[in-house]
Amino acid sequence: MDAGVLVPLAVFAFVALVVAITSMAKLRDKEMEVHQRLYTEELEHQGKIKELALELERVKSASESIGRK
Repeated sequence: MDAGVLVPLAVFAFVALVVAITSMAKLRDKEMEVHQRLYTEELEHQGKIKELALELERVKSASESIGRK
């Protein structure tokens, strides 16, 4: 190949590589954001489930004490 063709091809390949690396880095950042948000929502959900379980126990114990009287 002639140097007149090889240099533009090399520059194009280099630019394409830089764009690909940048896109992958942005994609990874977005993935980490989504993962963190999902984890936070999961913890909130678990907290709400625990609160509901405690409320259910209170209601059950109150209904049992009413039923005993």
